[in-house]
Amino acid sequence: MTTDTPPTGSSPLRDSARRTLQLEQQAIATLIERLDGAFDRACELILACRGRVVVTGMGKSGHVAGKVAATLASTGTPAFFVHPGEASHGDLGMITPGDVVLALSNSGETAEVTALLPLLKRMDVPLISMTGRPGSTLARHADAHLDAGVEREACPLDLAPTSSTTAALALGDALAVALLESRGFTAEDFARSHPGGSLGKRLLLRVADLMHQGSRLPSVPLGSPLRDALLEITRQGLGFTCVVDDDGRLSGVYTDGDLRRTLDQHSNLTDLKVDDVMTRPGKRVNADILAAEAVRIMEDNRITALAVVDDDGRPVGALHMHDLLASGVI
Repeated sequence: MTTDTPPTGSSPLRDSARRTLQLEQQAIATLIERLDGAFDRACELILACRGRVVVTGMGKSGHVAGKVAATLASTGTPAFFVHPGEASHGDLGMITPGDVVLALSNSGETAEVTALLPLLKRMDVPLISMTGRPGSTLARHADAHLDAGVEREACPLDLAPTSSTTAALALGDALAVALLESRGFTAEDFARSHPGGSLGKRLLLRVADLMHQGSRLPSVPLGSPLRDALLEITRQGLGFTCVVDDDGRLSGVYTDGDLRRTLDQHSNLTDLKVDDVMTRPGKRVNADILAAEAVRIMEDNRITALAVVDDDGRPVGALHMHDLLASGVI
């Protein structure tokens, strides 16, 4: 039998974890104090870039560089990662005039990265460096240097990249967000680069993309016997039917919920017309609204289906909660 250990208290393992987190927290706090005009210059170089931001780094800095490139690319700044070792063996051709290079190296002396300096200068490609040593080779040859230095690593040996990689990652995020805000990047812009994610679906899918239409649109005319409305609901399987007037405009809807109320209020259904028991005017939406907005309307009104109408109030589709679930909108 085991019991859950409370999150508070002390143990050698938790004490070690707290020291690590405190050191990395301090490393990030120090970055705030060191932000200066070089950060503005780095942003200006990227905003003026006609090509892409090429992010490079070796070892642990390379892993951080890959994440920074991915964050930039997903927030409105076209970017990709190039391995510095591969760059010296052919991949330098991925860098073109008009690009900007962002190079990460804690020491600022990483041989595979500094080897690129002469080539970048000849190509006249602006260089932004992010290092832990402002006096390093990489920092001195950069057009803008971002100081990501830390007092010490969280590693008790002061060897394994820990605080330094956390600081570089945070500074990369700060750069991406500053550029995002400067560009006026919106949630819809973000969704366009994440079409497969849940956010993309919520922000891009519209009712028109999901609704049932044509022969799948449940509909009966005003004056129809209730029996016809029930057969239409059963045939289409959406839990409701539209009820339209002589001009084809939506007059109301009849739903599974209406049927329960009808059974409760009427002992004889034979002579009932759908007009007598339908819900007027019925909840409706336009086809061009976001599917996420349709979800909100359904939740607010505690319903599972909606009629979709055009600008003249004529039904053009039907949307069911199951369609929204299947699409990943909810």
